[in-house]
Amino acid sequence: MPPTRRFRLFVAIALLLVSVAAGAALMRVRDHGNPETEQSGRRQTTATVKRVDFVRSFRLTGTVEAVQATTISTPRLAGQNMPSLVITRLIRAGAMVKAGDLIVEFDRQDQLKNALDRRVELNDLEQQIKKKEAEERAARTRDETEIQQAQTSLTRAELEAIKNEFLPKIQVEKNQQTLEEATAKLKQLKTTFELKRKAAEADLQILQIRRDRAENAMKQAESNADKMSIASPIAGMAVLRSIWKSNNMAEVQEGEEVRSGMPIVDVVNPETMRVRAKVNQADINELKVGQAVRIGLDAYPDLGFSGTVAQISPLASRSVLSGKVRTFVALIDIQGSHPKLMPDLTASLDVELGREPGSLVVPRDAVRRDGQKTIVRVQRGSSFSDQPVTLGTISHHEAVVTAGLEEGAVIARNIASGAHAQDTTR
Repeated sequence: MPPTRRFRLFVAIALLLVSVAAGAALMRVRDHGNPETEQSGRRQTTATVKRVDFVRSFRLTGTVEAVQATTISTPRLAGQNMPSLVITRLIRAGAMVKAGDLIVEFDRQDQLKNALDRRVELNDLEQQIKKKEAEERAARTRDETEIQQAQTSLTRAELEAIKNEFLPKIQVEKNQQTLEEATAKLKQLKTTFELKRKAAEADLQILQIRRDRAENAMKQAESNADKMSIASPIAGMAVLRSIWKSNNMAEVQEGEEVRSGMPIVDVVNPETMRVRAKVNQADINELKVGQAVRIGLDAYPDLGFSGTVAQISPLASRSVLSGKVRTFVALIDIQGSHPKLMPDLTASLDVELGREPGSLVVPRDAVRRDGQKTIVRVQRGSSFSDQPVTLGTISHHEAVVTAGLEEGAVIARNIASGAHAQDTTR
């Protein structure tokens, strides 16, 4: 590049830098004394000192849940291994139900057919038992008759044996043989009589066991058929559960097959709701039963509810991130209801620790420390000047001014980076 062109390029760059510097200086002069001047990289705004109720609180997060709620699941059937059931009727999502209203119904044809088959089998076995009992009564009567006849024959043989001393030897031997035969026959009949009774009793017990099994199977099938219709045990709103199908989560619908034990519908009472919150071990001493809580919903920032701390768990649970950190569970009752107040919504909780009515309150970022003094910047005309003040109670976001400032004064916010008032209350 020729020296002349190089010199011109250098002059052009120098003029550009001078123009930029002059513009920046002009902007600084124009912004001097403006309430919205940039200081320490933070935009400075103003606040008006007001006399309001100062509330010292700390924030928790939790999940909304229903105090009265129940889950309707696919029934577990007895006596059978059925992997799934088909939904034939299902309550509409968001519908209000009363106690006893039908929530879900499953296909019961298999259970009804099974119950009918078991009833037929039961009737057949009962007839077999009656027939067996009649046959046993007839056989017992017949055996008892034979025993009676054998007893009579034995008695006759014994009477004939008495005359043996007067009879020939051959006749004596015949009488003795007849007596032995009658005695052996009676003994045999008595022995077989007991064995026949035991065998008949065993056959009858087998039929009775089969009858009892068929009766149990019939009752199980009838009970399973009754389980196919599930009614709501409480009044409330029906919330359909989502299940995994076709590689995504979706609400269950009529006609679908569901496994036994799978949750189908939640019935919640929207009139009584609460928030389940986790409290860090560092804040648990600040929390007391009965404290007032201001509740906000993350999904609906415009909604707010009042509540009270109802219960605090006495035992802490271990954190999943660190074994040294413990958390406690607190239940906060929500006062009032709203159609948008639903379970599983995340909520922010401002727990009220103390209240000072009629206090001069300033934002905490409007206060800074200057050695032993506490200073705020008060607007006087078009500029701001330092004003020493005395602070009282301080929270995370606000501070109470006990002296040095009057109501209605306009003060600057974000007056110094890293120069916030120290929290003397916790």
